[in-house]
Amino acid sequence: MYPATLGERGEEEANPLGVYEGERNDRGERHGYGKALLPNGDVYVGRYCKGLRHGKGLYVFKIGARYDGEWRQSFKYGQGTFWYPDGTRYEGEWRRDTKYGFGVYYYANGDIYEGSWKKNFRHGMGSYLYADTNTKFMGTWIVDRMQGPGQLIHPRHRFHGFWELNLPYGRGCFTFENACMQHGHYVHVNDPEVVETTQVETIDERPTEEKSEAQPLKPSPLKKGVIPLWRARCITPYNPDLLPPEPVPLQEEVSLDSIVDKCSEELSEREQYLKYPGEYRGEEEEYYEEIDHVRPSIETIQEK
Repeated sequence: MYPATLGERGEEEANPLGVYEGERNDRGERHGYGKALLPNGDVYVGRYCKGLRHGKGLYVFKIGARYDGEWRQSFKYGQGTFWYPDGTRYEGEWRRDTKYGFGVYYYANGDIYEGSWKKNFRHGMGSYLYADTNTKFMGTWIVDRMQGPGQLIHPRHRFHGFWELNLPYGRGCFTFENACMQHGHYVHVNDPEVVETTQVETIDERPTEEKSEAQPLKPSPLKKGVIPLWRARCITPYNPDLLPPEPVPLQEEVSLDSIVDKCSEELSEREQYLKYPGEYRGEEEEYYEEIDHVRPSIETIQEK
């Protein structure tokens, strides 16, 4: 991508950091604005601080993915956008190479998640828009699972209730445009179309890039062969006092170490290419397997 001169070729052979073209400091470290062709074929164009990616920069993976945003000490850190080869992208906050804070994820099928993240997982308050039905879930997420109070908003009605491992569960109510409410509760029953099993879904334990915590987060296993069944009790005029509790933000401490946004004297040259995060493919497959169970159908309601 950046043709190497004869001198640069010699530098690449002697320097495992790859070919670099740009500013340096008095110690010869990459410092300021520069372009780097890394040994694995990846390319970085942006700011450096004493040999480390630091500030605004664009990192392009040779397989087509790219990250454009802020860096601190060679970590994706701050605001940035990551484009994946399958057409999905994430726009939002990062900490130490992980999605952390507020961000929006655009899926290849048109779905959109907007809300809180923690170490690459949807975690906290967030909404998920299903593009094919124009239905939106708004509520609480715990390590990539819909868990706790929330709402499922349809074009002409909505459900207020609670979720357990991506499935509505327990008491709740439907509200309709004609200003009435149907109260009842969801129970989980075995799906007659699924072969009877007592197994739960296993978790794909992919390697993570986390460097500061010994025990990474893991989503809870999803229930297999189970569907939610709505059992109605009564219909009343609309009364907001009868609605289940609204979701609230999670109260948690930031668990990832902060990185100061300054060019520290302790920084040293250790340019390296990134390990491409594989979460763009496979991470959502287990979610889509359960997605149809999350949408309560208006056909289940027997209006009086």
